[in-house]
Amino acid sequence: MPLLPKALADLIEAFGLLPGVGPRTAERYAYYLIKGNHDKSLKLEEKLKLSRSGIDFCEITYALIPAGQKYSELYTDPKRDKTIIAVVAEPFDIIAIEKTGQFNGTYHVLGGLISPIDGINPEKLHIKQLLSRVQKDNVKELILATNASVEGESTALYIKSQLENPQIHVSRLARGLSVGVDLEYADQITLAKALEGRQRL
Repeated sequence: MPLLPKALADLIEAFGLLPGVGPRTAERYAYYLIKGNHDKSLKLEEKLKLSRSGIDFCEITYALIPAGQKYSELYTDPKRDKTIIAVVAEPFDIIAIEKTGQFNGTYHVLGGLISPIDGINPEKLHIKQLLSRVQKDNVKELILATNASVEGESTALYIKSQLENPQIHVSRLARGLSVGVDLEYADQITLAKALEGRQRL
């Protein structure tokens, strides 16, 4: 005899498919929705449906855009420098960079990182499209803004190896110590990157 109604068990299972959501969290989410205000459940259902029909990907940058729009405004804006591209793994990485207010180039979303163990090879990412953009937009600089993981580093090195024009400046985001962090609490990788990226005073 099942302990939970099938509909509730299915809802818990669905929440469990989300990244970072374990069994207990999935149960809490599901229970919150069934015990709470019915309007909240309906609103969530409506927003989930709209998220599928109301969102699309830019045909050039692969950034998220409203459905019906062809290109990202971060690409079409004439104030943006198309000769500089920040290459990121996922669309939300763009938001993090934009919040700094320090970048005026354009973006290219890879759609992930090279990870053979997960079956993600270069052909599954938007690398070929990036290389085409480099030629089309006469790109002068590529900022490889992937994270400092093994996958991030491997992806950055692969992209660099595929560039045919040696005149293109390829850079990585600086790695190192966060402001206010004591050396004794810094991990070895962070400290090593801080030493590599040390600056002259």
